[in-house]
Amino acid sequence: MGEAKRRKETGAPAPRKNGSRKPLFIGIVVLVLAAVVFGLSFLTATPDPTSGELPVAAPGAEPFPSELDQYGVSIGNADAPVVVREFADYQCPACARFSDATEKLKQQYVEAGKVRFVYFELPLQQHQNAMPAAQAARCAGDQDAYWAMHEKLFDAQSEWSGSGDPVATFSRYAGELGLQEARFRRCMSTELHREAIEQSRQIAVQMKVMSTPTVLVDNIQLTRPGWGQLSAVVERELASSAE
Repeated sequence: MGEAKRRKETGAPAPRKNGSRKPLFIGIVVLVLAAVVFGLSFLTATPDPTSGELPVAAPGAEPFPSELDQYGVSIGNADAPVVVREFADYQCPACARFSDATEKLKQQYVEAGKVRFVYFELPLQQHQNAMPAAQAARCAGDQDAYWAMHEKLFDAQSEWSGSGDPVATFSRYAGELGLQEARFRRCMSTELHREAIEQSRQIAVQMKVMSTPTVLVDNIQLTRPGWGQLSAVVERELASSAE
């Protein structure tokens, strides 16, 4: 029945076919959320240590030169069968995300004497506060608080990364950690550890590190830095060292 005829006979327009789009919108949102959850689980799930998908050492790769570890900051048993090395920038967002994995590594493997962890500072030129942050960690280290400051810098990265006066912020962190602020500020103002950090950066250049974080388990570079792959490769290397 035409619209004009309907009006003539009924005196009312035809009912509008205005189906709600809400179910369709909800369906799309659910699909997107499912994809995000799947992606996160793919990145963080722990693969089987025997999986053929785990990274291996490059063909003909030499062992990492252990004498270079003196230019990084180490924690753990000097004779641990596996060594994990990270080249990172405190202002790098991906490095901050990976820091959760290194905390688990220290709790589950380093404290048990199975792994030694070495952190190489690699402050990138495009990050204006990366060098001061690296110096803050080293200055805290003078008061036996390197790793406490290391964790704080990553946890609070969004607070200080764009700061015009990062030293003031880092000094506040030092106070919160129970350090002597005057000593800490003096260390920062004199750039006491800048040369050591530059040496760490040169090791990264020497090892052809191209991005942060770059993570090595012995001489095996992770392809997806995260707890899943890190723990699986560590387990595989521990099993191999026990054979």
